[in-house]
Amino acid sequence: MNPEYDQPAHGLRSAYEGQQSQAFDLTAPIATPLELHQCRVKQEWVDYNKHMSESCYLFVFGDNSDAFFRYFGIDDHYRARGYSIYTLETHMRHFHEVQLGEPLRLTLRLIAWDHKRLHVFHEMYHATSGKLLAAAEQLQTYVDMRSARAASFPDELQQRLDLIHTAHANAPLPAGLGRVIAIGRANTRS
Repeated sequence: MNPEYDQPAHGLRSAYEGQQSQAFDLTAPIATPLELHQCRVKQEWVDYNKHMSESCYLFVFGDNSDAFFRYFGIDDHYRARGYSIYTLETHMRHFHEVQLGEPLRLTLRLIAWDHKRLHVFHEMYHATSGKLLAAAEQLQTYVDMRSARAASFPDELQQRLDLIHTAHANAPLPAGLGRVIAIGRANTRS
C-alpha cells in the first residue's frame, strides 16, 4: 500500500457535512437557478499548472450537489436512516481556468426527475467577474444503502422535487445541455 494514497475511512469531506437541512417551505418562491454554494479556490485544489485541477472542479460541483440535497431535505441525519443519492453519470465542460483564492459561485437547475433519478445541471462562475468557468451535467439516483439498490423517493421528497422542477422548467434550457463529446467528422483520421 502506498501511504500517500491511503486515506482514513472517511477522509474526503463535503463542505456541507454536519449541516442540517432547513425546513422546506412548500409556499416559498424557488429561485431559477438555485444559488446554494460559494467557495474560494483552496491551495490543495491547485495543480502543477498553477490553476484549479480538473478533479477539483468535480469536487466543487459535488459540494453544490450536497447543498442541493440539503435544500430539499437530505442531510447527514437523513443518510443515517440508510438512504442517499449517488451519481450515475457526469459530463463536465471547462471554459476558463481559475487560480488560487479566486471566489466561485455555483448554480444548479433541476432539469428532470422521476421517482428514482435526478437530472441536474451545474454552472460555476467567477463570483466577482461573473465569467462562466465550467458546467457539469449529472444523472443521480436515490439509493437504499442497506440493499445497495436504487429506491423510490419518499412522497415528501417527491413533492419538494416536483415544486423545484416546476419552477425550473419555465426557464430556457442551459446552453450545452445534453452535449456529447466528439471531434467531428472533418477532423477524424482514418
